[in-house]
Amino acid sequence: MARTRAYRNGVLEAEDFPPEELSEYLRDTSATVWLDLCAPAAEDLTVVAEELGLHRLAVEDAVSEHQRSKLDRYDTHSFLTAYGVRLDEETGVLADDEVDAFITGHALVTVRKSDQFDIEAVVGRWNSASELAKSGVGFLVHGLLDYIVDGYFEAVQSLDEEIEALEDTVFEDKVDARAMQRRSLRLRKSLVKLRRVVLPMREVVNSLMRRDLGVVDDTMAPYFQDVYDHVLRASEWTESLRDLVTTIRETQLTIQGNRLNVIMKKLTGWAAIIAVPTAITGFYGQNVPYPGFGSWWGFAVSTAAILVIAGALYLLFKRRDWL
Repeated sequence: MARTRAYRNGVLEAEDFPPEELSEYLRDTSATVWLDLCAPAAEDLTVVAEELGLHRLAVEDAVSEHQRSKLDRYDTHSFLTAYGVRLDEETGVLADDEVDAFITGHALVTVRKSDQFDIEAVVGRWNSASELAKSGVGFLVHGLLDYIVDGYFEAVQSLDEEIEALEDTVFEDKVDARAMQRRSLRLRKSLVKLRRVVLPMREVVNSLMRRDLGVVDDTMAPYFQDVYDHVLRASEWTESLRDLVTTIRETQLTIQGNRLNVIMKKLTGWAAIIAVPTAITGFYGQNVPYPGFGSWWGFAVSTAAILVIAGALYLLFKRRDWL
């Protein structure tokens, strides 16, 4: 499936026309066209590359997957790689959707690796800001990047809420330690993944704003600056959340260690108390004569010794908060 649009002098003139008609619109320098391809075959990209004069290396990058977010510059166009993100709040797993874009003087070609990337949301942003369409390709690129960066904010905000909920459970008396560990590791993994796609976007947006590239004009410059600020905020937010997850994990381990120490202290105290009657009864259970052997007062002395010494140890440990 291919989506197309054509603007002329900032006005939407045609939509969903055959890709073969791109060259007809591009003959007019006042026209700006957009072509979207979802999971195209190599042959499809080859046809587009011949139509727009795209570099062979850029076409190879568009076919291959798991590229780093970047902006490559060629003689006649630029090649952009970015990632949209989606967070599953139930599991805390972050999914990313790669989208590539060829940026020429009068055309934007987007290549999505899957239909999970919501291109309709991007089109909706173009429709809501149609008064900026006179800026040509810069207007189209801004709508694409603005949607992607807003997705970063939604993901990091959801992660922040999940981490706050995780933080509240740290000091609860009854905590499922295994489930908490699994949840914290998933959130940290999602934050690392989000950081991997957010950090390079600072360089990407900054490069697009350069005047010598010719993508951003004076009208779109403030809008790209706003996107750049959002990328910086998302990047800083991601870094702080990653440190917070690490702190929560360390706090949990510290609390578990302290609880174990308290348990061991109590067990040691009771073991010391139990050792007293064990020692006394063991002494009086010898098979040799001893003071009080065979008389009632020997039993009375041993019983009194057990009660007095064990009671004294109990009171001592209780006063020192060992029990």
